[in-house]
Amino acid sequence: MLIDLLRHGETTLSHTLRGHTDDELTEQGWLQMQSTIQNNIDNGSSWDVIFTSPLRRCQLFAERLAVKIQRPLIVNSNIKEMNFGDWEGLATQHIYENFPELLANFWQFPTQYHAPNGESLAQFKQRVMIGFEEISIQMQTEDWKNALVVTHGGVIKLLTCLAREQHLNDLLKMPAELGNLYQIELLKSLDQLTFIERD
Repeated sequence: MLIDLLRHGETTLSHTLRGHTDDELTEQGWLQMQSTIQNNIDNGSSWDVIFTSPLRRCQLFAERLAVKIQRPLIVNSNIKEMNFGDWEGLATQHIYENFPELLANFWQFPTQYHAPNGESLAQFKQRVMIGFEEISIQMQTEDWKNALVVTHGGVIKLLTCLAREQHLNDLLKMPAELGNLYQIELLKSLDQLTFIERD
């Protein structure tokens, strides 16, 4: 099963840790996503289904695209961004100025440190894996081969880390640019999901 992961574009709070904060795309954010999708359609990409995070910066674009290309749309709450707890909606500069050691630890060792009252990386990974287990079952049931998943930077970084078989402390070094598309292959065998990065 081929999965195209589309990160949402620029949002009204793009300078902050948004997490579950439900901010909206800016006009530039819409254009970033539209340009990426149109380029891929022009180059022959097609999808059987679209899955999306329920947050507006993903779902509103996904809804419009599903109507345009006439594909089913499925909302999956497990592919939301990591919850940053007390850091939700705060600028990283503000966090750096007030909690420099905690922020530095989080950037370097995300497996051990997380935002106060936020999701741990273990909890985040478990939730995202449940989400992609659901996606794989739905794709197998409907015999869908290609899916577009409109989601968040943290989700894309996690899956890329797993696909490259790198330590999860490398999570924040993974690529996930606003409005960009990343392709993985999803394999399911013996109730285990495997992710393979595609060029």
